[in-house]
Order: sequence, then structure tokens, then C-alpha cells
Amino acid sequence: MRFLVPFEATRPKTRLDPVLDADERAAFARAMLRDVIDALGAAGHDPDVVATASVSVDAPVTVDERPLSAAVNARLGGSDPVGVAVADLALLTPAAVDRLVDAAEGSDVVVAPGRGGGTNALVVAHPDFRTDFHGVSVRDHLRAARDAGATASVVDSMRLATDVDEPADLVEVLLHGEGEAAAWLREAGFELDAGEGRVGVRRA
Repeated sequence: MRFLVPFEATRPKTRLDPVLDADERAAFARAMLRDVIDALGAAGHDPDVVATASVSVDAPVTVDERPLSAAVNARLGGSDPVGVAVADLALLTPAAVDRLVDAAEGSDVVVAPGRGGGTNALVVAHPDFRTDFHGVSVRDHLRAARDAGATASVVDSMRLATDVDEPADLVEVLLHGEGEAAAWLREAGFELDAGEGRVGVRRA
């Protein structure tokens, strides 16, 4: 299956500004992108990166400066199912990809929610379904499937739900990450900070 991987290459991960400078954010974002590409490829699928600017990775890259939803929707509507996986799923594994794709055997649209109401991955096999990644997109995508007359299912997966936007999200990468993004954080001096309350991160 072809998987679209939208990637903000121009100003990536601005909400990590408290802990990473601009060059570090770009490097970390590319590490996460490579993890996503590797997981999709290992699961037997074809990643197709849709980036706001050119980026060098081991996958085809199309530069599209349009907002996320418009860039994805321009590539939907064909006769074959299309997957979508956001580029900051640093915990993604082939097994998690398999769960997403397997759910498409009985549904026209498969939705993998992100934390806070977002959508982190989709499989779309209905010609009239279109995405809208703004606001409470997981709710909106399920509604859009119903409006298009499509059957829909939801995949509940920690690895698919964990996208990396805020400094607190780095905890999950250090705890559960198995790829380049986790290694990048450790090499940059990040470690878990157990402290007395909720686990955080600190930089040596």
C-alpha cells in the first residue's frame, strides 16, 4: 500500500523550542521522519513523503507547500487504498502499521486517533472521503466517513497515538522508542527525570 507521510520541512516542531534550537528541531524532525519511513517499509508498504520543502530521505519526496489537509486530499480519491501516517510518530513499529492496515479489511476508512483529539494515521479506501486535520480531527474524520457513506473503524494503539509535539512527549520517545529519534535524543544528552512527581526529561 502507498502511504503518504506529510512532513513540515520549513519550520518543524516549533513547540519544542523550549528544549531544542532551530537546527536541533530540524535534525530531530528528520530522525522521526526516517523512523516512520523505516517502519512503513519494514511492514511492506511504500512511503511517499509530501514535504513543504525538499528533504533528503530514503523514499520518494514531493514538495507541496499547501496546508496538510489540502496536500493529502490532492492524493486521495483513486481506486486503490491509500494510507496516511504523520511524520512525528517516533514510536511507530511494523507491528503497529500492520494493525492499522489489517483494520482496513473490513472498513472503507480506518482512523488512528492521536492524543487530544487529533488524527495520526488513516487508511482511506473510499473515493469520496477527504481529510480535515484541524481541530478535533478524529471526530471530524469519523463524521466525514459517515457523510460519504463509508464504513469506518478506529484503531486504539499507543504507538500510533503518540506523536511528538511538546517537550513532555520526549518522555515517551526515551521510554518506548526503538529507532533513530530515541538515539538522537540520547546522543543530544536527554535522559529521563523521575524526580518526585510525573516523569520528565532533562538534558545533561
